[in-house]
Amino acid sequence: MHTYHVNGVRLACEVQGDGRPILYVHGFPLSGRMWHPILPLMSDAGKLIVPDLRGFGASEATADAEMADYADDLAALLAALGEKRPAVVVGLSMGGYIAFEFHRRHRGSVAALVLADTRAEGDTAESAKARLESAEKVLKEGSRIVSDAMVEKLFAPAAAARTKEEWRTIMAEASPIGVAAALRAMSRRTDFRPLLADIRVPTQIVVGAADSITPVVGSRRMHEAIPGSRLEIIPDAGHMTPVEQPQAFARAVREFIGAL
Repeated sequence: MHTYHVNGVRLACEVQGDGRPILYVHGFPLSGRMWHPILPLMSDAGKLIVPDLRGFGASEATADAEMADYADDLAALLAALGEKRPAVVVGLSMGGYIAFEFHRRHRGSVAALVLADTRAEGDTAESAKARLESAEKVLKEGSRIVSDAMVEKLFAPAAAARTKEEWRTIMAEASPIGVAAALRAMSRRTDFRPLLADIRVPTQIVVGAADSITPVVGSRRMHEAIPGSRLEIIPDAGHMTPVEQPQAFARAVREFIGAL
């Protein structure tokens, strides 16, 4: 893992392989580590670019952020890597929100989209209020507030207890400043539903069959709204499909990339 200075922050990023750039954008409140189960399965698929978003993993936190900041960080990171080719952007959950924003702001840098366990709609007023309240609690009490609340929702019922505990610990160790900034950013994010019909790059939607955070019904609606998109439902997976079912997730993405 190397550190890159972009947009005034230090971003940590792993880069593996050669060929078509594939940019992996992790979810909340996680890090690039969530993609590790699938990286060996994608090693010959292209140039794998796996950053920690600002405020997560080994990257620097900032007290404030917007979805546009995360998207612009990724564009600057690609430039810092000397990468001029458009990338396949793979975003999970919050990473999907960022992928939408990246497509809107840096369309020429997007060869294709993989939207995993995510949604296009913005927060309701009630959800936004809850995120803002959580942000204040995290700053006062630490990130375990979020990890304890989320861990059971992230995984399918059959997920191993040790896997849940591993990710509870990872989330609890996230920077409270970074977690709070992301919560506020998500509360203000754009509702992309009216813009889905304007997506013209190849798009694959992947969702765990047992995802309770972004259920299959929402992925079906995105699939219907994005012209020519593909939908892959992963059995025996919740919200963390690359962690729970890495073989199935990697197979779906490899097939999609292979058809580009």
